[in-house]
Amino acid sequence: RGCCCSEWRRGEEAAAAENQVLWCHCKMSRFLNVLRSWLVMVSIIAMGNTVQSFRDHSFLSEKLYTGKPSLVNGLQARTFGIWTLLSSVIRCYCAIDIRNKTLYNITLLTFFIALGHFLSEVFIYGTAAATIGVLAPLMVASKYSFNGLSFFCV
Repeated sequence: RGCCCSEWRRGEEAAAAENQVLWCHCKMSRFLNVLRSWLVMVSIIAMGNTVQSFRDHSFLSEKLYTGKPSLVNGLQARTFGIWTLLSSVIRCYCAIDIRNKTLYNITLLTFFIALGHFLSEVFIYGTAAATIGVLAPLMVASKYSFNGLSFFCV
């Protein structure tokens, strides 16, 4: 069985190759455990944002869409809440079954979509300003997108 690391070379002695495989899987297991924990944490935070979006739509105009808060209404807040709930569920399932490549890629896509959404709201539509309410999701989306991308592109 081959290793997921690019440093593994064929032709090494069997013992050395086995040690490399064990080292690689140990390192990957630690990474996956950290990633799982992070996905659960992000998922729980998203659940809270979902509840807040349904409870009071002014949450979005005060924290995220501060550029044009008059455009935020109850319908838009509930739509945002449903999207956030869907993303949260997908990310939580990925944390449970992190080795499922399809689920992992779908999870990665949720972060790319969120990144695109927030970047377009700031730079194209001007409905969001570069406040902590927007920068926090941007950092989360970009961190996972670029760190996670390397995991399954090996």
